[in-house]
Amino acid sequence: MNRQRVWDLPIRLFHWLLVASITFAYISGTLGGNLIDWHGRAGFFIVGLVVFRIVWGFIGTPTARFATFVRGPAAIRAYLRGEWRGLGHNPIGALSVLGLLALVAIQAATGLFTNDDIAYQGPFADWVGKDLSDRFHSWHALLQNGLLALIAVHVGAIVFYLRVKKENLVKPMLTGWKAADPAAARAGQYAPQPAARRGGGFIAFLVAAAIAGAASLAAAGALLPPPPAAAPQPASAAPAW
Repeated sequence: MNRQRVWDLPIRLFHWLLVASITFAYISGTLGGNLIDWHGRAGFFIVGLVVFRIVWGFIGTPTARFATFVRGPAAIRAYLRGEWRGLGHNPIGALSVLGLLALVAIQAATGLFTNDDIAYQGPFADWVGKDLSDRFHSWHALLQNGLLALIAVHVGAIVFYLRVKKENLVKPMLTGWKAADPAAARAGQYAPQPAARRGGGFIAFLVAAAIAGAASLAAAGALLPPPPAAAPQPASAAPAW
């Protein structure tokens, strides 16, 4: 056994920033009050994080790429039979990653159109009208429960791997390294091949970060046209007397 690089620094930063952002968004949204504006800002930041992960899934390092770990039913069956040997996300974990990314993206997107009739209105709420904005508010609250449930399953899987399989999944996400048998990694039918270990350089990171930053600004309404000027009020008629 020796150490092998599993998770690059951008993936690790994305992961822990997403954990912190979702935690803060949940707490600030639950407490409300003056924190509700920060809840909205956390949502804009989460939009950028999700966009970054999607872009990095195409131009990042091999273990971060969707093409590496998102596989079909054959890979899932091989994993369930204990025949899968590879680094990074296993075929079942890939489904969890896709599900979390999709649900977080939808949750954040609904928040952009919502309003709470008290202290917060999403930057795109006026685009859809009051009735539809109220529906987005209901969907936003409903999806929160689904997201919490999926996060609970994710954490449960980590605990299962730690207690039952004696495999610590958290440590590699902190350090980037994992104890692995190189021969076993190369033998896996669905493992990343050494020849594909390219990509994810500094230029790729800058591209992904720039796109993510633009997405956050767009989510915050920075690209919206300015509101129309208020119509001038007609001058009051002079009294006849």
